[in-house]
Amino acid sequence: MNRKTVFMGLMSLLCLISCTTKKEEKEESVKFTVTNAAIIDTSFVKEYVSQIRSLRDIEIRAQEKGFLQNIYVDEGQYVKQGQLLFKIMPKIYEAELQKAQAEASAAEIEFLNAKALVEKNVISKSEQAMAKAKLDQARAEVTLAKIHLSFTDIRAPFAGTIDRIPKKLGSLIDEGELLTTLSDNVKMFAYFNVSEPEYLEYQSNVSGRASTSVSLLLANNALLKYKGKVEVIESEFDSETGNVAFRASFPNPDKLLKNGETGKVVMNVPIKKALIIPQKATYEIQDKKYVFVVDKNNTIKSKEIYVKGELPDLYIINSGITVNDKIILDGIQKANEGDKIKYDYIKPIQVLSNLKLKAE
Repeated sequence: MNRKTVFMGLMSLLCLISCTTKKEEKEESVKFTVTNAAIIDTSFVKEYVSQIRSLRDIEIRAQEKGFLQNIYVDEGQYVKQGQLLFKIMPKIYEAELQKAQAEASAAEIEFLNAKALVEKNVISKSEQAMAKAKLDQARAEVTLAKIHLSFTDIRAPFAGTIDRIPKKLGSLIDEGELLTTLSDNVKMFAYFNVSEPEYLEYQSNVSGRASTSVSLLLANNALLKYKGKVEVIESEFDSETGNVAFRASFPNPDKLLKNGETGKVVMNVPIKKALIIPQKATYEIQDKKYVFVVDKNNTIKSKEIYVKGELPDLYIINSGITVNDKIILDGIQKANEGDKIKYDYIKPIQVLSNLKLKAE
């Protein structure tokens, strides 16, 4: 072995020792803060996509065939209960009523004659009864003709707002044809779907949820100034989605809400024994959230977490870590997978107090 080979080997050894020493110095110089997830009873605000429906929303259809003679309202107009909306040309039905009335008059004369003849023993009582039946039938025809004639006047069954009017004056209207839609918007319903776990929390934690009051976030991200109330929960879960439908009602004195609008019901969701961690202990990669967990050998490992909800500065964890996992709180920017670290441990309750949060 020549001197050159020995020298090169010695230099390599010194370099290796130097690099190892620097790495150890780096590991010792970086100190992390570690904590655990906390468990508290709390609640968080959640938004549910909702469909907004009128208290009453019905189609106004023609009950008789004929020409549309008059339109007394305009699209978007507010109408009162019983207000005249449309008129189908009534001439034919007026003629039918006159005919029925004439036949009823004739039948009445026949009945009176039959009655007089019975008193004189000219005809039998059965003939009188036949005349009476004929009179009753004629009177029924008059009533029916009056009903048909009344159907030519189409009135609002309740107070509300007129929707689009597709037919114009003079149009030939068939029986059952759509004339418009009438919406009662004095009170509005917002339908939204809630998952089974959230439903169970909502139903079982009655005292914790305080009230059934909810808010409505409109499409322009503004809150409706009137609070709503959860009134109805449907009786069955959707087998495909695992959700159950809730219905909240909202007052609508300003007529801001319309049938068919969309929005988001903002609801306070209670959670018992929620697992929470500070948001600053997490990092994101492609819309997925992770934390660094320190194992029993003080080695860092990354774990994906699944967030159930958010509080100020906190995440409510659905899964990914447990209360026993130690997570890096401060210094995650310097942490690397597989690093062996030194750390200072801080209790979860101390972490929460430093965040100036109040657990509910």
